Amino acid sequence: MPDDQMAPNGADRPIRPLDPIDKTIVRLLQVDGRASVRAIAEQVHISRANAYARINRLAETGVIRGFTARIDHEKAGQGASAYITLKIVQDSWRTVRAKLEQLPGAAHIALVSGDFDVLLLVHTADNRALRELVLTRLQAIPEVISTRTLLVFEETDLLPET
Repeated sequence: MPDDQMAPNGADRPIRPLDPIDKTIVRLLQVDGRASVRAIAEQVHISRANAYARINRLAETGVIRGFTARIDHEKAGQGASAYITLKIVQDSWRTVRAKLEQLPGAAHIALVSGDFDVLLLVHTADNRALRELVLTRLQAIPEVISTRTLLVFEETDLLPET
């Protein structure tokens, strides 16, 4: 089977389109990752066994990558957030990504197209810690050519409609 038809996690199952029930299950879990299988089954009008099997399949094929809590970063002691754009040396993405994954406060890393190469979201205790992260840690990575820091003044997590 060609790689483009494999499940994202490398499982030997082909990727199949999500049906309306799968899409509803995913949406419900995005809103409440702690929802019980029973509650999900009731909301999509299927048996608990069917809901359980579908959730397991969605997890095994990599559609569901995990279950997490949504955090209020300010209340958690991370009062400064920023998106940082990076220009990096050509063909250094894997090396840079590995180094960015080790940064304290790194929340999201994306390889993008456009005027810069990488978009990094970080959460730090305060602006001093953010400054330290950018000037000492990021700019010390040899493959990073330049950075630009965009402070986040306010943010809102958007959830799917239920």
